[in-house]
Amino acid sequence: MPTIAVTDATFRNQVLDSATPVVVNFWATWCGPCRMLAPVLEEIADEHTDAFTVVKVNIDENPAVVNAYQVMAVPTTVLIVAGQEVTRVTGAKPKGALLADLLTPLAR
Repeated sequence: MPTIAVTDATFRNQVLDSATPVVVNFWATWCGPCRMLAPVLEEIADEHTDAFTVVKVNIDENPAVVNAYQVMAVPTTVLIVAGQEVTRVTGAKPKGALLADLLTPLAR
């Protein structure tokens, strides 16, 4: 399943009220590391549909969610389970390292 674009208006419904864990990637079109991370997130989304959903929030178009999660740098990737932030990764990481950061809290 490809990543899903989420906005201020759809964040509650698609992320906070989700029955499954959600990986939220905060990104910007002008961000080089964000562009490098995008294909990695697409692969993760395709390979782990049973574990979580991957969504993307454009920080320039969705200030309410950005402010609520106090995103100070991009890319920032947040794992949300049952409406609560479980872990946060700031910066671009290789696929294996990012997956480890995201899957470890789910294994608990």
